[in-house]
This record gives sequence, C-alpha cells and structure tokens, in this order.
Amino acid sequence: MSEDVGLFKKAAAQHALRFLESGMVVGLGHGTTAVFAVEGLASLLNSGDLEGIVGIPCSRQTRTMAESLGIIVSSLDQHPVIDVTIDGADEVDPRLNLIKGGGGALLREKIVAQASRREVIIVDGSKLSPTLGHRRTVPVEVIPFGWRQQAEYLEALGARVTVRKAEGGSLFITQQGNVILDCGFGPLSDPEGLAEAIKRRTGVVEHGLFVGLATDVIVSGPDGIRHLRK
Repeated sequence: MSEDVGLFKKAAAQHALRFLESGMVVGLGHGTTAVFAVEGLASLLNSGDLEGIVGIPCSRQTRTMAESLGIIVSSLDQHPVIDVTIDGADEVDPRLNLIKGGGGALLREKIVAQASRREVIIVDGSKLSPTLGHRRTVPVEVIPFGWRQQAEYLEALGARVTVRKAEGGSLFITQQGNVILDCGFGPLSDPEGLAEAIKRRTGVVEHGLFVGLATDVIVSGPDGIRHLRK
C-alpha cells in the first residue's frame, strides 16, 4: 500500500465513524481499510466520545484486533440486528454494487452486511469502476470436495478461473474451511444475473458480488471526501 493510499483509506474510515452513536451494535469489517475503522472506533471509545458500543467482527483477525484495543465484541447470535457496519471493498460500481473478498472473508462479510441496517463502505478512489469486473476478479467460495467441478462450471459461465493459493503455494483455506476460486469474467453487464447463476451450483458456498447491500460509500482521494448514497 502506498503512503497516499493509506492516508486516503484512513480519511475515509474517519469520516465513516461519524455514523456511529453510543449504544450501537457495529459490524467490524475485514481487511486493510477496515483496520483503520477499528482503530478509530477504539480511539473514540477510549476518549469517551462513544460508549456502549458492541462490535460484531467479520473475521477472527478482526475479532483479535478489536479485543486487543478494548472493544467489546459479540456475535450475531447475541445481536442479530446490526445498526451500522463499516467495511471496505475491492471494486464499486455507480449503483454501489461491490466486489468483495480479496481478503478471503467474503462469506462472513456478506452475512454481516445482510444483518445491517446500514452498510457503510470505505474506499480510496482507485476502487471506483464504471462496471464491476473492470478491474477485479470475482471471488467464489466453494467447498473443497469436488472444487474442480465448480471451477469447470464457472468457466462455462465465461470465467477465467484461478484457485487462490496461500503463501508457500498451498490452497488458501477460508475460516469456514473452504477454497476460493478467483474468477475473471471481465466487465459485468448483469451482475445480478451472474450472482444468481453462480449460486445455482451445488458446492458453491458464496460469491463476492455484493449486489444492493451497500447503503453508503465513502470515497477518499486527492480532492477530499465524497459520500455516495444508494
């Protein structure tokens, strides 16, 4: 991450924290951008500007970080409705549809997003795209059993499929014990239709197309902050 991009991400996160109020249940996203939001939330709690916040982490890494910073964390079983979630994205189109999952936590991120009254996405300007798929592949989480068959199915839908690898060359395994197939479809003229087609296949757990879930996108760049609304 370049220094400028890091500053833009931090600025977007700081702006998104304005949506939080004391006593809220807050979804804590996963990834390099969401880290800035978690750090900022901890700072507001420590200063007394916010209190009574309960965090719902999207990953084990986020949970560990939040707990180390003194944020009270819980689960969706205990708090099934989330007031605001702050998370990042890999690509954002003009309708605020997203590609997520570059960090491998797309399943939990989508579950948390669906439980949220408000889904606030924080990005630097490089994540904006005229159409999804213009810059990023679509991650698809599949169960390990028969994953090559799912890869062939996704290829039949028009994707160039690459199985995600961890450092050292072994398969990347998600927190649910699944495999991720990164699918290059090119620019998507119908992300809704593709999302439905992917989910029709047995063995597919979830995909990184977040269609109609973001309510707000905070974009930070050289010209300042923009707030895009659904």
